[in-house]
Amino acid sequence: MSSPRVVVLDYGFGNVRSATRALERVGAEVELTADPVAAAEADGLVVPGVGAFAAVMAGLRAVRGDQIIDRRLAGGRPVLGICVGMQVMFAEGVEHGERTEGLGEWPGVVEKLDAPVVPHMGWSTVEPEDGSELFAGVEDERFYFVHSYGVREMPPLGGGRLTPPRVTWSEHGERFVAAVENGPLAATQFHPEKSGDAGAHLLENWVTTLKGH
Repeated sequence: MSSPRVVVLDYGFGNVRSATRALERVGAEVELTADPVAAAEADGLVVPGVGAFAAVMAGLRAVRGDQIIDRRLAGGRPVLGICVGMQVMFAEGVEHGERTEGLGEWPGVVEKLDAPVVPHMGWSTVEPEDGSELFAGVEDERFYFVHSYGVREMPPLGGGRLTPPRVTWSEHGERFVAAVENGPLAATQFHPEKSGDAGAHLLENWVTTLKGH
């Protein structure tokens, strides 16, 4: 069987090189591009993100990444968001009092963490729900986080095309969403590409699911 084809969306705001290498190491054939045709046709699309929520949204819209993501999900085609690439999947982000509309795939607000020290930088454990495909085999491992903002509450989904999500939590000063699995859309607040063997195992779990698409 040929390797799953994965596009890492190159829109100027991601940790793209390390994500590309990490995916290649777990058996994917990876292309780094913002080409909409390649992104639409790949077995999996990875949306990395670093920096500010508003800047990432502007970068995505500049390459029509919002449309690419929406069309893939409408067709049941897998998408994986990483760090701010996860945050923009929510309804909105609030930074320095400014509200920015997100992609709105999930309800919820990305806000500054209420913690003694921010950013939250380093290794933390996570609490996946039972039956998680993403965390199969690494449920008790630690993952590497670098972020000052997060989602504190996961409101229930109303209607829509996506099934009820499996939500993974972590804690830094307060509980926040560490990962979400929701039909074709999955995302992690932490950086699997910087999370050693546990992160590689998680990416391999995701790449393995692409073989059925």
